Amino acid sequence: MRRAQIRRKTRETEIAVKLNIDGQGKAKINTGIGLLDHMLELFTFHGLFDLEIKAKGDLRVDIHHTNEDVAIVLGQAFKKALGAKKGIRRFGWASVPMEEVVAEIAVDISGRAYFMLATPYVPKVQDGYTFGDAEHFFESFAKHLGMNLNIKVEPISPDLHTTLEPIFKALGIALDQATQIDPRRKGVPSTKGVID
Repeated sequence: MRRAQIRRKTRETEIAVKLNIDGQGKAKINTGIGLLDHMLELFTFHGLFDLEIKAKGDLRVDIHHTNEDVAIVLGQAFKKALGAKKGIRRFGWASVPMEEVVAEIAVDISGRAYFMLATPYVPKVQDGYTFGDAEHFFESFAKHLGMNLNIKVEPISPDLHTTLEPIFKALGIALDQATQIDPRRKGVPSTKGVID
């Protein structure tokens, strides 16, 4: 079973993540950031992962540290659960609509972290969570997983929820594809023979 448990404690946050890549889409998320909890539940459900996240952070100051540290630990959990990455498909892609918004996600679990958001920054806020917070979450997640993550979303809805929901759903679907085992693949899916 491809599972991982990661804990991270700093002066600003305390994060615990339990992940089963080969799950059923069950989520138990409590970050203290309501919109992020909902988005991670969607990510988990559509990615068919089992995911538990408990976070305590300095939310009285702002959400920045909790948002970032949850992404860091989630990326570390995926990286640990994938191990040497033998047999994985490595690549995944998904396009998900919600009302007028369409999100397209492409991922490559290459060991080389890279993040690209092909959408102009828009200052949308919902319950204290911004589009910029989501962008920072994706960047930190990609970096600590060792994933190339490309996101394109258009148009931007006046409602932040409507803009973010198809992104998180598409990310779950694309990451599910990339982490699946290809029975034809006998080793690591890289001509180098290793993915860091």
